[in-house]
Amino acid sequence: MKKIAYILILFFVVFTSCEEYLDAPTQSTMDESLIFSNVELAQGAIDGIKEPIGQTNSYRGRFLTHYGSNTDIEWNNSTSVNARGDLSRYINSPTNADMNRDNVYWAMMYRGIERANICIRGLRNYGNPEPGTEMGQLLGEAITLRTIYYADLLKAHGDIVSRFEPISSETIYLPKSNRDEIYKHLIADLEEAATLVAWPGETEMTATTEQINKAFVKAFRARLCLVAAGYAQRGNTIKRSDDPELSVSTLYPIALQECKDVINSGTVALETSFETVWRKNCEENITAGGESLWEIPFAEGRGRHLYTYGVRHQSVDQYTGQPRGGTYGPLPNVFYDFDAKDTRRDVTCVPYSWSNANPSQQELMGIDTWYFGKWRYEWMTRKVTSTNDDGLNKIYMRYAEVLLMAAEIENELNGPTAAAPYLKELRKRAFKSEDWGTKVDAYVNGLTSKEAMFNAIVDEHAYELCGEMERKQALIRWNLLKTKMDEAKVKMDNLRYQSGEYADVPGIIYYNYKSDAETLDFYGLERGETDDKLTEYEYAENWATPSRIEDDKINSLYTNDPDQNQFWPIWQVFIDASNGMLNNDPIE
Repeated sequence: MKKIAYILILFFVVFTSCEEYLDAPTQSTMDESLIFSNVELAQGAIDGIKEPIGQTNSYRGRFLTHYGSNTDIEWNNSTSVNARGDLSRYINSPTNADMNRDNVYWAMMYRGIERANICIRGLRNYGNPEPGTEMGQLLGEAITLRTIYYADLLKAHGDIVSRFEPISSETIYLPKSNRDEIYKHLIADLEEAATLVAWPGETEMTATTEQINKAFVKAFRARLCLVAAGYAQRGNTIKRSDDPELSVSTLYPIALQECKDVINSGTVALETSFETVWRKNCEENITAGGESLWEIPFAEGRGRHLYTYGVRHQSVDQYTGQPRGGTYGPLPNVFYDFDAKDTRRDVTCVPYSWSNANPSQQELMGIDTWYFGKWRYEWMTRKVTSTNDDGLNKIYMRYAEVLLMAAEIENELNGPTAAAPYLKELRKRAFKSEDWGTKVDAYVNGLTSKEAMFNAIVDEHAYELCGEMERKQALIRWNLLKTKMDEAKVKMDNLRYQSGEYADVPGIIYYNYKSDAETLDFYGLERGETDDKLTEYEYAENWATPSRIEDDKINSLYTNDPDQNQFWPIWQVFIDASNGMLNNDPIE
């Protein structure tokens, strides 16, 4: 079976003890010459870099389950006042009850970074890691895994502690570093890593989406270039970096070349349908060479992606032994913002949960509660029986994002005509071929200014990536976070009053069950379906009405200003343990 769970790598030492212990010759140091001159032992050490991902309060139960909401397209379905809800509403207290723990993801990510630093040192000293060799592949993987940890820390926190060498007694306590210096280091690191790792499926070591490959490294480098060159909160202001090495003119050409390298490689491609992407994910198909570039690997007994983001199942039923899902979902207007012919819409936006019965059936929710349909227990090939974990991999990056980045960069550097082919490729997958003339060619060809093309790319990003928790970082780097969230509030207000762009959304929805007795058949879900169908359908409910989207729900999108709370603080437990070196004062 695939997957990595808990891997015991005995040579690793967790450097959290006293200085005398840190000064002592450690077993890891004595064994590095043996471990990193042997491919099999070195591979085990690389696997150990990934082990902290699955720890209880690491990616598994805190970072992936909390980061990315709320945005203009995604929100926490609950308005309950709790630690997770506070973060969703941009109430970023350093004593947040879910995060202010010494074993939370912050500690686990730095544990992974430390292990990567040891592996990188050992491979450079003893492995002769040349391009095209197994040791070269392992070094490239170690560098990339370290970059992943750093990129996620930067995404969540802004300025963080920089460690690119194994800890010593002199470096056990360090202050925050300016994020710009870290981004420059990471971008350079990924340039090296790309020379070391193979393309997807080129070797046994890149045969699955759980393994680091050249397409992912290059795409990931492009993403980091765009983030580093983008806007972000710096103190009380939002601006781009003043460092010329991180300017748009410097980094965008680098990112564009990386995207083109991936596109021209022929080693990855869009899946033939949007639904196929998510069925493959739920079926745990990890063969490299499709759309998924790299996935965070979880064992069957670890990971909470379906548990958190899947369509809600209210009880144990014919599809799952785990009654969960639906913590987050699309905003109610998102379904109606999609073109009705866009095949991504019904995969992304689900208006029902599965009822509290076994066998279960679909049960209509209110218009204010939707679920992400990209992840469905009913699409899995195994039945989840754990009460807390589902083991589904998180797709960290996919080829569709490469096309979006290429379109965005080409538009900025060379104008809308240069961007058009990439946007067309993505939309061709989204629409049936008979609609390409209007929905692809006419639509894209009509984007004749840089502003129009950019706005279309921002919209396409929402339609393509809704629920994948990539939107928050993108809105930040575009300097659109609060602007777009305020627009979303207005949209939801218009929707409940059936006004403006939502004037043709029905106020009543009618439904029956299909012959399988579990699948809903609707009338009134689509725009313009306003006929009285009471004699034809067994059930009818109010849908788009003021009482179904209340003020409290709309206002739960954010409490504090998102633009002044773009980043989480460093949690108090780590400040208290930093020997006075850490604080939450901004680095301007």
